[in-house]
Amino acid sequence: MTSSSDRSTAVSVDGTKTYEIRTYGCQMNVHDSERLSGLLEEAGYVQAPKGSDGDADVVVFNTCAVRENADNKLYGNLGRLAPRKTTRPGMQIAVGGCLAQKDRDTIVEKAPWVDVVFGTHNIGKLPVLLERARVQEEAQIEIAESLEAFPSTLPTRRESAYAAWVSISVGCNNTCTFCIVPALRGKEEDRRPGDILAEIEALVAEGVSEITLLGQNVNAYGSDLGDREAFSKLLRACGRIEGLERVRFTSPHPRDFTDDVIAAMAETPNVMPQLHMPMQSGSDSILRAMRRSYRQERFLGIIEKVRAAIPHAAISTDIIVGFPGETEEDFEQTMHAVREARFANAFTFQYSKRPGTPAADMENQIPKEVVQERYMRLVALQEEISWEENKKQVGRTLEVMVAEGEGRKDGATDRLSGRAPDNRLVHFTKPDEDVRPGDVVTVEITYAAPHHLLAEGAVGAVRRTRAGDAWEKRTTAAAAKPAGVLLGLPKIGVPEPLPAAEVPACGTHA
Repeated sequence: MTSSSDRSTAVSVDGTKTYEIRTYGCQMNVHDSERLSGLLEEAGYVQAPKGSDGDADVVVFNTCAVRENADNKLYGNLGRLAPRKTTRPGMQIAVGGCLAQKDRDTIVEKAPWVDVVFGTHNIGKLPVLLERARVQEEAQIEIAESLEAFPSTLPTRRESAYAAWVSISVGCNNTCTFCIVPALRGKEEDRRPGDILAEIEALVAEGVSEITLLGQNVNAYGSDLGDREAFSKLLRACGRIEGLERVRFTSPHPRDFTDDVIAAMAETPNVMPQLHMPMQSGSDSILRAMRRSYRQERFLGIIEKVRAAIPHAAISTDIIVGFPGETEEDFEQTMHAVREARFANAFTFQYSKRPGTPAADMENQIPKEVVQERYMRLVALQEEISWEENKKQVGRTLEVMVAEGEGRKDGATDRLSGRAPDNRLVHFTKPDEDVRPGDVVTVEITYAAPHHLLAEGAVGAVRRTRAGDAWEKRTTAAAAKPAGVLLGLPKIGVPEPLPAAEVPACGTHA
């Protein structure tokens, strides 16, 4: 699914055994952590109080192998927990996710106080492995080589009442030379359309009004089912679900981006005018070295078609600077493509070696200082373009879905924040009437910054929604019962753009 972001899930609770999950990486990992929470709560655990910082009966690290120095960060955190574990009888530590799939036995060798190591294909085994480690009093390492059950069949503890991730596939069939994800997540496996739609309908029945279809390469969906137009058909089917207001997806691959998908986006009212499509480089020679099966002309041609069909679409991308062998001419081709594409925003990454990837062994690795200098030039250009594109929004009237936790300064400025249909962040004046996350407000944009829009005037209209009702019900229940409620379907807050970082991105702009 963007950054690398670190998230620690915890809520206040009075109860028996507690757990804490620390998540690193992309949307896939965030969604997997929802499932891990659901599994642990079904097994009788409750989340540790917020800010517990490792003071829980079970601490789970859901790791990422794409991050630079991901292993150093993991072992540093594990080291800090070692003395606490010696003074807390019965405490258990588990490590899962991509780094666990990759390093396997190494984790217990370096950190023998770890109780459980599990991979990306068998997250459903976590409660069993914890119990087995407790009974046998020895570390349990179980790494499945292929998917045991589609993750969406697992119980899931959702963190939001109004916007949800919905997985449509797992794994990836691409062989990008900078990416280790296919080796850790496996080949693409598609979920049956009926199962996807049934999950979405159940979410909507609970009050969800926005879903994001999630996969390493969403528009390759259907290759496992023998239907090349399966993804566009899925988008159109989402348009027929009553009560579903917003549909997004991440991330597509330019190779598989076909005209039928563009038509479905344009002709399905609840599919939002937003597209995140990783470019990675604008140089044909670098794209060839990356094993990206398209070239600059093909990529820009897709952008042109999308804008012709959806004039107000906001298009974002991922770009890697300093890939092995990148010359100044190659970099200038990337700068040219950025100028031509005029992305609303770009997630920019400085290339760094990833052990186990072909690119790590390539000749002509670029010196760090050269990569840094090019990176700063790219960021400056994209900041300028983002600001210019956002200025075009001034004077427009937009429907904004109110979000929770999007505006860090909202309390000080007496504003609220939310997302426009194209996913731009909008801060707006707090109206006199009560507005809840999930509700929709109509505002006029008065100011633009490179990374957000501002509506300083009075809110034009407030539409209270079933999603807002669901948020209010969830909040009231949480106040009465701090442990929260296991609802059994995947859900997370409004998917947000992830910050730029010094790592290459996988299919979900991690």
